[in-house]
Amino acid sequence: MGFATLTRASAGPGEAKATAHTGRKRMREAGGDMRSASDDDLLQFIGLGDEDAFRILVERHVDRGYAVAFRILRNPTDAEDVVQDAFLQLWTRRTAWQPGRARFSTWLYRVVTNRCIDLLRRPRVEAMDDLPEVPAGGADQVQTMMQEEVTALLNAAMAQLAGQQRIALILSYHENLSNGEIAEIMETSVFAVESLLKRGRQKLRQLLRNKGDEITTLFTND
Repeated sequence: MGFATLTRASAGPGEAKATAHTGRKRMREAGGDMRSASDDDLLQFIGLGDEDAFRILVERHVDRGYAVAFRILRNPTDAEDVVQDAFLQLWTRRTAWQPGRARFSTWLYRVVTNRCIDLLRRPRVEAMDDLPEVPAGGADQVQTMMQEEVTALLNAAMAQLAGQQRIALILSYHENLSNGEIAEIMETSVFAVESLLKRGRQKLRQLLRNKGDEITTLFTND
């Protein structure tokens, strides 16, 4: 099921849709634009069954949610499923959303990372990718291959980290979140996040120690 079909699969009652339509009309009359509405405003409309508000919220956050899921799972199909499930959960439970309890982005990170952890705990058999052909000639191509090799080694090392360590590192380095924000998403303390990051970096250094200075120098600071 694609994102465009989420609202059709869980359409709300007609009365709620009529109320949402009235809210949109008032916003337009006040000179407002649905696409410029805050996440909290969109969530209020979504709670009334507004499919347009839901679509805008999905478009606003889906890429970031997918990026986090893919970095954790390293599987595009699983990452897409995780993010789709998260937004479907939002739509099916839209009337239960409580404004002010958490930012939507925090909620999304939490749902995505928890679902990823569930998937990581399941045993699975991965098929080996076909080896790529070596491109012909050129220093730039050689440099590109070297960079791709470094990235592949780093991704392989990240995949060997414990799930909580991997998620903490991804949220810190790739999403540029503070330790406090990570603690809120992972529902733990800042001290626990700092410990996860430290142990994760130490484990990466251990795994990459013999893989070349290009990678190990990235993780020399605790």
